[in-house]
Amino acid sequence: MDQKQFELANRLFFRLYQASNLLHKNGTRSLSEVGATTQQWAVLGALARPGVVEAGVNVKSLIEFLLLSRQNLTAVIDRLEERGWVERVKDGEDGRSRRIRLTAEGRTVWAKMHDRIDAFYSAALADFSDGERSEFYRLLDKLKITFSGMGFED
Repeated sequence: MDQKQFELANRLFFRLYQASNLLHKNGTRSLSEVGATTQQWAVLGALARPGVVEAGVNVKSLIEFLLLSRQNLTAVIDRLEERGWVERVKDGEDGRSRRIRLTAEGRTVWAKMHDRIDAFYSAALADFSDGERSEFYRLLDKLKITFSGMGFED
């Protein structure tokens, strides 16, 4: 990589770092009335997906979906469980294993969060056309795939 390419890459990754920090700060602020963090938002959202909401999901699958470490995810799940928003239940296929799923209260909280999240998304993406949003997603997904293949994700 020549110096010009390095400088552009450095600016790009610094912007990603800044955007990540602002996403966390403003996302948490938008959910302040509910009292949730962006990490809790991510876990609740993952658990609210169709096909997962009823049966729940095992921790390994949640780690893979969210790209989190077991240690970080366990801490978030513990806090959500203390609040009564998620529960650990026996896996019907493997009694030794546990699945994480939303409780009734967790589903209620997720429903309350939905409008706030929608407003957050709308404000954050207001200056992007539908085509730009699709391209932005495609590029971020491409970067995620590259990172996943580098072996540094843990």
